[in-house]
Amino acid sequence: MKGKGKHPEKALTAVQVRQLKQPGRYADGNGLYLVVDPSGAKRWLLRLVVQSRRRDIGLGGAGVVTLAEARERALAYRKTAREGGDPLAERRKAQDVVPTFAEAVERVHSEHKASWANAKHAQQWRNTLQQYACPQLGTRRVDQIDTPDVLRVLAPIWLTKPETARRVRQRIGTVLDWAKAAGYRSGENPVDGVAKGLPKQGDRDEHHAALPYAQVPDFITRLRASEASEGSRLAFEFLILTAARTGEVLGARWDEINVTDRLWTVPATRMKAKREHRVPLSDRSLAILARARALAAGSFLVFPGRSGEKPLSNMVFLMLLRRMELAITAHGFRSSFRDWAGERTSLPREVAEMALAHAVENRVEAAYARSDLLERRRQLMEHWSSFVTSQSSRNED
Repeated sequence: MKGKGKHPEKALTAVQVRQLKQPGRYADGNGLYLVVDPSGAKRWLLRLVVQSRRRDIGLGGAGVVTLAEARERALAYRKTAREGGDPLAERRKAQDVVPTFAEAVERVHSEHKASWANAKHAQQWRNTLQQYACPQLGTRRVDQIDTPDVLRVLAPIWLTKPETARRVRQRIGTVLDWAKAAGYRSGENPVDGVAKGLPKQGDRDEHHAALPYAQVPDFITRLRASEASEGSRLAFEFLILTAARTGEVLGARWDEINVTDRLWTVPATRMKAKREHRVPLSDRSLAILARARALAAGSFLVFPGRSGEKPLSNMVFLMLLRRMELAITAHGFRSSFRDWAGERTSLPREVAEMALAHAVENRVEAAYARSDLLERRRQLMEHWSSFVTSQSSRNED
């Protein structure tokens, strides 16, 4: 037991360590103690001053750590403390094993959970990496992953699934950036140099193939005559007339529509840029909404699916285009609108950019863009509606 007078040094013997059974704390010297718990368990404890604070550091059970090993560990910790270090911090660092890529994915996902736009996006972020990256990288430690490893993940999908491949590349980069920030990696991110080993995908917007704006009136004529459901046809035409994104149209709710003010206000939560977007409604857009309300049968959604509780599937426009045998996308009609606005109107470019809900990239322009130019956009959207429905109107006369 701890006594008075001169501090002991190497007071214990291996025999005593085995034979001591009385609960208490037995000093070996220089802050090292054998602690016998009431249960009979024995463990080593080192008491020392670390950066002006008294700390008690466990050195392990006496059944595993011998007296000689306990003294050796105590000596190393005392030396670290005398040099101004923190033995506990160094021990934690030594015990912090470098994670595998799969483990890093889970940690990044957990740490970024609060910043995800929604739970669905968070799940997609993890699922994409688990499906495409983890089969190759999952068991590799993050400090062992290099550019050739990333290349092996991306090469099989780079041309066949270009958008997915770009997302996988970006998300692998995020995980490895986190690993570097956490101290598990050093040097450049291997994702940065992987493009040199991949074939050219072509134009970045190739997957948003657009119809030349001069052909849009004919497309709407064909759309109205197609065998697609009336709800699908109305939703697609409304998308073209408003130059909106697919998700914005399919998720449209009646409480966002103000018929009196001829305005559709899309909340920030449903916008890509996370800013509220007001869309002026043309005469034809209002006519579509009137018919859509009759079809909606009381649903809170403007373009509901069969149940009325969920919107139309996000595949509805793609399937419609396939049946029409057109190699274009619904999103591409935004490009058609932008080309038409630039070539067939005299309105400033920022009016068309506002209509597309694009952020103003030029800082000087952004400083003066205090308004969303709603009234000028009303004129633009009515002109666009007249243009794209002109042939359909003639055919109906």
